[in-house]
Amino acid sequence: MKITNIRVTHVNVPLDAPFWWTGGVYPGASKSIVEVETDEGVVGLGEAPWWHFGEVIKAEIAPALIGADPLDLADCEARCVPPWQITANTGENAASVAFGAVELALWDIRGKVFGMPLYKLLGGAVRKDIPFSEYFAFRPKQGAAGGEMTPEAIVDYCLKMREEHGSTIFEGKLIMGDPQLEIRTVRMMRKALGEIAQIKLDSNMQWSLTSARWILREIEPYNIRNYEDPVASFEEMAALRQHSRIPFSTHVPDLRRAVALGAPDYFVCNFAALGGLSRTMKFVAACEAMGKGFWCYSNDLGIMTAAYLHVVAATPWITEASQSLFRWQIGDVIKDGPFRQVNNTVRVPEGRGLGVELDPAEMKRWAAHFSKHGPMHHFSDPANPGRYRRLPLN
Repeated sequence: MKITNIRVTHVNVPLDAPFWWTGGVYPGASKSIVEVETDEGVVGLGEAPWWHFGEVIKAEIAPALIGADPLDLADCEARCVPPWQITANTGENAASVAFGAVELALWDIRGKVFGMPLYKLLGGAVRKDIPFSEYFAFRPKQGAAGGEMTPEAIVDYCLKMREEHGSTIFEGKLIMGDPQLEIRTVRMMRKALGEIAQIKLDSNMQWSLTSARWILREIEPYNIRNYEDPVASFEEMAALRQHSRIPFSTHVPDLRRAVALGAPDYFVCNFAALGGLSRTMKFVAACEAMGKGFWCYSNDLGIMTAAYLHVVAATPWITEASQSLFRWQIGDVIKDGPFRQVNNTVRVPEGRGLGVELDPAEMKRWAAHFSKHGPMHHFSDPANPGRYRRLPLN
């Protein structure tokens, strides 16, 4: 079997309403969908975490892989990804991330060739109902969606998700630069949701160490399951650990530093950003050996989400709920997408490979959105159009 073509399609999938985060308001995702075609008619699906990695795939990865055996992952990686010494010296890891998106498609091909779901190729399922959190944030109103711009509205939204979907795991951003607002919102959420609900927070490195000490002291009595990137560095998290028992997580996959410093406690990552599924499995195994937890990223479309489902199904170490923006995504590129959790979980697909198929009409729709509007800019500050939002380190 040989790779004959790699097709890359840029798509936009907006959210029903934007949400506030450190960089401004986030309106949705711009992704690259990857289709790896073979001479035997088997097509694998991949997804890049941001659209510009698709340009790297077209310019560098695809030409290197034409004629390669898609089942020989080591050869494919050696054709595309420089040795780590080169990356360390140049600081350029775009090829690694771009190949990670393509490598996902190669795993999809493997599952289809061997006639089994991906989780079986990874050793079999230890669970099939995969937990995901419900998301909350301050969101301006857009049409019939959003409008959660006060603590009371955040609480009402979470109660609605519990009533309509059985959700009891909540993760979100309270990023308005106001410590008192965050403390008040957390207090109200715990009172309304009760002790059984999980509450996780993510500040996207919003706070100074001084403010974080104060905030975490005030919210610790409300049983916060996890706080992602409360401050801007591992060193500051290690200092903050001396003042708080709340676990910390991060998107920065630096295991050596986390072990050396004692914080953070968890990594939250996109598989392509780690260099592909093979490297992700090695990273998770290393986390297990060093006592660090792992769960999966949010705001991915159905292809990457399917990969999350299969890997978590086959990996005993991943027990915490992964992030999701499923409820806010107004579309997807896969049939029957986007995934949506019920009673906190999504069932792992049972089809061959990733177990998902592209929806041609939706692919056309969201590719046209990208062509018309360009990539969605997730660093938008409505108060200062065209500029990055600047939050003071309170």
